[in-house]
Amino acid sequence: MDWTHRLRLRNLQMLLSLAQTGNMSHSAEAMHTTQPGLSKWLKELEADVGMPLFERHARGLRPTAEGKALLAHARRIEAHLDNAREDMLRMREGGSGLVTIGFAGASSVDTVPMAVLRIREKLPTAHIRLLETKPEQLIEALSTGLMDIVVGPSELAAPDPQIRAEELYVEPIHLVARTDHPIFKLEQVGWPDVLRYPWALWAKGTPVRTAFDKALVLAGQAPPRAYVESNAATLTTTLLLNSDMIGVTSRRPAGRYRRMNLLSVIPLDLAVEGSITLYWREDAAYRLAVATALEGIREVVRAFADEDLHELTR
Repeated sequence: MDWTHRLRLRNLQMLLSLAQTGNMSHSAEAMHTTQPGLSKWLKELEADVGMPLFERHARGLRPTAEGKALLAHARRIEAHLDNAREDMLRMREGGSGLVTIGFAGASSVDTVPMAVLRIREKLPTAHIRLLETKPEQLIEALSTGLMDIVVGPSELAAPDPQIRAEELYVEPIHLVARTDHPIFKLEQVGWPDVLRYPWALWAKGTPVRTAFDKALVLAGQAPPRAYVESNAATLTTTLLLNSDMIGVTSRRPAGRYRRMNLLSVIPLDLAVEGSITLYWREDAAYRLAVATALEGIREVVRAFADEDLHELTR
């Protein structure tokens, strides 16, 4: 008989507890069972699987490579069940289900918030959960089921076969500053002019920062000597609005800032581009809230492209 048929949710929770505590007695206490009983169950599971799942050390248990692989599956199952519980709870309360969207970097300024408004128009009772995190953590969260959708840099590797990817847009990177910044009094702006000022930069590893670092190399320029680095769009914008700092952003948020008369684009061509991709779990796309969110994100991207084309041709 297939050993997976004998696994129950409680067994997965026991497995996860052992990985978390690394201690048989602590896990037995947490799971309200006995240490001999938990030890016997683990030995039987390892016999069924045909491989050791934990290494036994004087200081406790440590997952083997095979154990880590099984734990990854257990975490995904647990996350799916958590999503199912919340989905059903929202529907029982008269809602349209739950969708969790992860994002990082400049997409937090424009694409994601505008997409949320579009989703709310289509599904007013949907529960939308937004999680901002580092780019390198997005795909892991999507793979484990903690997120349904990710809007992030195109360079993210997605080894999970359940993850689908669709490039949303490629666009130039711009320098920005507050509208009354002294830099705009110059007839021409060059690198020496902008590098005289302090900077508010995105953190290393973010798409905009990666593009900016590339622009510096192409221009043969050293990085700014004085700068603040952050992953938070609100913090960076506040710094730019209240100082002579110079910032870097992609065309979409730059255009939105300009229309709001907050920040203006500095006329210095960086000659670099950044791209943003939409990632989602195929096994989550059938849910109404997730499907609606995917549609809403695509619509926002198309609307911005039309708006951008109108500005260029008028």
